[in-house]
Amino acid sequence: MTKAQKDNLFVLIKSLSKSEKRQFKLYVGRLGVNEDSKFLTLFNILEKLSAYDESIILKKGIVKKQQLSNLKAHLYKQILISLRLNPSHQNIRIQIREQLDFATILYHKGLYKQSLKILDKAKSVAIANEEKNIAYEIIELEKVIESQYITRSISNRADELTVQAKELSVQNVLASKLSNLSLQLYGLFLKTGYVKNDKENQRITKYFNARLPKYDINKLGFREKLWLYKAYLWYSFLTQDFLSCYKYASKWVDLFYDYKNMIELNPVFFLRGNHYLLETLFYINYHDKFKETLSNLEAITNEKWFPKDDNIEGLIFMYVYNNKFNLHFMEGSFQEGLPLVNEVLQNLKKYRNKIDEHHVMVFYYKIASLYFGAGDNKKCIEFLNKIISNKSLEMREDLLCFSRILNLVAHYEAGLDYNLDVQIKSTYKFLIKMEDLYEVQKEMIKFLKELGDIYPHELKGAFIKLYEKLKQYEDHPYERRAFLYLDIISWLESKINNKPVGQVIRDKYLAQLAKQ
Repeated sequence: MTKAQKDNLFVLIKSLSKSEKRQFKLYVGRLGVNEDSKFLTLFNILEKLSAYDESIILKKGIVKKQQLSNLKAHLYKQILISLRLNPSHQNIRIQIREQLDFATILYHKGLYKQSLKILDKAKSVAIANEEKNIAYEIIELEKVIESQYITRSISNRADELTVQAKELSVQNVLASKLSNLSLQLYGLFLKTGYVKNDKENQRITKYFNARLPKYDINKLGFREKLWLYKAYLWYSFLTQDFLSCYKYASKWVDLFYDYKNMIELNPVFFLRGNHYLLETLFYINYHDKFKETLSNLEAITNEKWFPKDDNIEGLIFMYVYNNKFNLHFMEGSFQEGLPLVNEVLQNLKKYRNKIDEHHVMVFYYKIASLYFGAGDNKKCIEFLNKIISNKSLEMREDLLCFSRILNLVAHYEAGLDYNLDVQIKSTYKFLIKMEDLYEVQKEMIKFLKELGDIYPHELKGAFIKLYEKLKQYEDHPYERRAFLYLDIISWLESKINNKPVGQVIRDKYLAQLAKQ
C-alpha cells in the first residue's frame, strides 16, 4: 500500500472536486491576511503531487518537520469546515445540527427566548424527518433552558417536554436494538456466509429471536421499520430463505416510496434496499419483477432531484451494473452482455477510490461468468485468475471457492487440461482449508479427477451420471447455494445435448416466458 493511501490529508485533498477546491480557496482567501497562510501553501503543494512525499513538502521550507503534523491537522480541519459550508453537502441533518448549535450559543449568551424559538422549529423539522436522536438532544436542551427560564404562555410546558423526551427515548432505544441486531447479523453473514446445515440454522434462529426486541408494528415510524426490515432481511439471507428475503427487501423499498422525502435524506439506504431486492429476485428467478425494479432504479437515480455525490455515484454504478449482469444471466443473453465489460472496467478505474476490493472481485467474477456463458473460456480464465491470485481478499469465502470451481470447468472447456490434475489437487486443498466443501463441490471435484480415465465414448454417460447426482441438490435448502454462483446443471445439460451452455440457459428462459 502506498504512502498516499495512508495519509488522510492527502487522500482528502485528492477526493475534492474542482468546485470544492475552488470554494476552499475562496473560503481561505476571504480575508486578505489569509492569502499567504502556510496551510493554504501546503494545500497547493499537496494538490499538485501525484503521490504523498513528505520530503518534497519540507524542501519547500514552509514549515519545520516537527511542526508539519500540526499544520496538516489545521489544514484538514479547514477543508472540513469549507466542505460543511458547501451547498452540495447541506442536507436536512446538517441544517438541524446547525440550528442546535445556534440555539446553544444563544443560550450561553442568556438569550433564552430566542434559543427556545430556534429549538422548537428545529425539533419539528427533526421529528418530521425521522431524525429522532437529534430531536432528543434538542428536547434535553429545552429542558435545561426551561428550568432557568419559565415560559408562562404554556403552563404545562414541563409535562409536555417530559412526555416528548420519554416517547423519543423509547423509540431511540428500539431503533438502537434493531440496528444492533441488523449489524450483528450482517457481520455473521460476512464471516460465515449462508448456514450449511440444520444445526447452524437453529443456532442463527436462536441468536435472532433472543436479540429481537418486542415491538408493535403500528407504533413504529420510518426509522424503526427500516431497521426491523433490515434485521429480518439478513436473518433470511443467512438461512437461505429467499422468499422471505424478497418479502422484507420489498417492504424496505416500499417504505421509501411511502416516505418519498426519505429518499433524498437517506439515498444510500434507498440504493441498498433496491440492490437487495434485485439480488433476491435474481435468486428466485422472478424475471419480470427484476426487470421492472432495475428499470425503476435507473430511472429514479437519473432524476435531477436525486442526491449525487462521489459516494452515491459509485454506489449507483456498482448496484446498477451488478444487476445488469444478472439480467443477462437470467435471460441467457451472454453475447449481448459483452459490451458491459468495457463499461464496467472504465467505471472501476473512475471509482477506484470509492469501491472496496471485494466488490471489484465480484465484478471480475460476473465478467468471468459472462465470458463463460458466451463461450470465451480463455477470457473467463483471465478474470478468474485476478480473483484467485488475490492474496489479500478475506471476505466472502464462497466467492473464492466458486472462482476455483469455475476455473477448473473453464480450463476443461478450453482444452487446457495439460495440468488439470495439479489444479484439481490445489482446489481440493483450498476447499478443505476453507471448510466449505459441499456435496455439489465434492461431486464436481470427484468427476473432474476421473475425467482423465474416461474414454471419449463414455463421456456422455459420465455427464448424465453427474447430472443425476447434482439435480437432487438443486432445491436442497443448503446445497442449492452452489447453483447461485455457477449454473452447473445447465453446463451439464449443454454437454449432454451438445449445445453451448449459453444456448441452454437461453432456451430455459424462453420456455419460462412461453408458460406465462
